[in-house]
Amino acid sequence: MVENMYKILEKEKLNELVYRMVINAPYVARKCEPGQFVILRVDEKGERIPLTIADYDREKETVTIIFQVLGYSTKLLSEKNIGDSLQDFVGPLGKASDLKKHKRVLGIGGGVGAAPLYPQIKKLSEMGVELDVILGGRSKDFIILDDKFEAICNNVYYATDDGTKGAKGFVTDVLKRLLEEGNKYDEVIAIGPLVMMKAVVGITKLQNIKTSVSLNPIMIDGTGMCGGCRVTVGDEIKFACVDGPDFDGFLVDFDECIRRQGMYKEEEHACRIGLGGD
Repeated sequence: MVENMYKILEKEKLNELVYRMVINAPYVARKCEPGQFVILRVDEKGERIPLTIADYDREKETVTIIFQVLGYSTKLLSEKNIGDSLQDFVGPLGKASDLKKHKRVLGIGGGVGAAPLYPQIKKLSEMGVELDVILGGRSKDFIILDDKFEAICNNVYYATDDGTKGAKGFVTDVLKRLLEEGNKYDEVIAIGPLVMMKAVVGITKLQNIKTSVSLNPIMIDGTGMCGGCRVTVGDEIKFACVDGPDFDGFLVDFDECIRRQGMYKEEEHACRIGLGGD
């Protein structure tokens, strides 16, 4: 491993599954914009993990990542500590978010989707846009970055499955209520599970509110060469790694995305990477 490259400067456990890390990555920090992502490897034998950039500081030359422990590689990443270094940290990849200076924008973040939502909302705040945000999670412990959103937004609403923070139910329940109360938005930015984004679009499309979503299909190389991250947007095949990850929610074929996301479930469960298997 390369010494002193991509060193972990900060590490924080946000809940039982989610971690925040600040990485020393001068070249990425110099160029990255909201909406872009990196691909990292924990060590020289590790697999490539795509993660959206949750924040960055050009002066400190740092990039913040937030990730959920889902398998062997993210578990390995979670076991790294301050002072350790990562093998690779490639980026920025993907297209920057096309942020417009609207009058009023609503952000919706489901679970760890709050992480890629934050830099977009932060940039819009700097542009002088009036901002409301809805954050959702299984319980209050799975709501992340709420303090950061509250510092820059006009209103932050919460929805949890068990009612431990905000309304009991889904982010779509809060969205419906806000629209029924007469709130007007020029754009909605929704980031979270595919089923959540599909449900949001099902509501906003009826009122013709422009809606941007961020897709995270299976991804390997991050350069558009492998084709693994292809998605159907309107009448076109797009690649999330080079054409996205942000797309017009009205045009995304969510059903296809959901099917493709579950293609390798059995193989994932049988995988023995790093566990002594051949």
